[in-house]
Amino acid sequence: MKLRRELGLRDVTLLSIACIINVRWIPAAAHVGPGSVTLWALAALLLAVPVAIAVSALIVKYPGTGGLYLWTRNDFGPWQGFLCFWTYWNGIAILFPSAAMFYMSVAFYTLGPKYAHLSEDRLWLVAVSLAAIWLALGTNLVGMKIGKWTENVGGACSWIFAGLLAVTAALVWMKRGPATPMHLAPRWNWRTLNFWSSIAYALTGLEMAGMMGEEIRDPERTLPRAGWIASTFASLFYMVGTISLLVILRPEGISEMNGLAETAETAGRVLGAGWLAPVVAVLVLVTAVGQFGGLGTSVSRMPFAVGVDGMLPEAFARVHPKWGTPYFSILVFGGVASLLLVTMQLGDTMRAAYEELVSLMVITGLLPYLYMFASAWKAGKRWSAVAGASITALAIVCSVVPTADIANVWLFEGKLAAGTAAVVGSGWVLYRRRAR
Repeated sequence: MKLRRELGLRDVTLLSIACIINVRWIPAAAHVGPGSVTLWALAALLLAVPVAIAVSALIVKYPGTGGLYLWTRNDFGPWQGFLCFWTYWNGIAILFPSAAMFYMSVAFYTLGPKYAHLSEDRLWLVAVSLAAIWLALGTNLVGMKIGKWTENVGGACSWIFAGLLAVTAALVWMKRGPATPMHLAPRWNWRTLNFWSSIAYALTGLEMAGMMGEEIRDPERTLPRAGWIASTFASLFYMVGTISLLVILRPEGISEMNGLAETAETAGRVLGAGWLAPVVAVLVLVTAVGQFGGLGTSVSRMPFAVGVDGMLPEAFARVHPKWGTPYFSILVFGGVASLLLVTMQLGDTMRAAYEELVSLMVITGLLPYLYMFASAWKAGKRWSAVAGASITALAIVCSVVPTADIANVWLFEGKLAAGTAAVVGSGWVLYRRRAR
């Protein structure tokens, strides 16, 4: 049984936005200072544009399900394709726990003093995170005709969130002026080096839509159009969002974890809008569920394609007879993400665990981009390949630099090295067993 073509231009555009946009990068960028706006612009030019060019070319060259896996397998062989799939799939599984920790912490903190203490309570964060993850995956499990609305609503809320931030910042500016002088030259120091990788990673995600080629109506025409719309919006979203936070608060007053809540509370007091913080909390939660749905359902198409090729157990290649989805692939992904959410809480502070997840997520999520840009080179997109691969390599290097929040540097680096080696090594073992 084949996958069903349920996605049109609107659906693919909002799915791409849901996969790219992650509101946690806005307070992190604002905390670094106004120079982040310049970094956003450079990342948009040197990474987001090359990604859009590469994905648009490769979806035409290699139509079908699997995206990165399909492109890499066809251009560089079965082992390279499997390694690309395995690394990327694990990177997205790692993204889920770190994103969930952020989203749920922000939601609790933003709801006010009565619930703010729950933003530091691991038990509550893990429980609510698991509920959000499975709500998003569950709607996509029962069919894209239903599940696509999870991503559509989440993507649409990103537009609402961006507009709310911009209008709020403009009103605060008119009432009392900006809190931060807008000096846009980036700060070059070791404390901010790790964040450069986050800037690059924040603009990835368009390749997710490319994994669902068989479920997109007229993919060769639809995906490039949706990709350019989504990439442009995402770049503006991050720049406008960062500026908005800096208008309301100074960088040192914006925490990376709870900066959105702090900004909403401050703007609410200045404007006499007590409703602002709860609205921000709701928008953050809806955006989170949309992102979980978009990422989870898209990345599940990779093991499905690998299963069809016989490089994973046959169960991964199954399509549900009623829902038309690779249900086993979705369930396995949800189980792995849930397990990582629990196990990564062990042996360190919650803040350190969050930082470790982010760095490992960036490494495993960006390594497959080197394959994608190599395929873009073979497809004749030379500028896209060179620019994208260069920024990707720089981001991977920056991701291993510990942040100021890491107290035990050796533990941090050891976990990154062990985590990366475990992903690559387990991929090799699994591939060799299936190849035999």
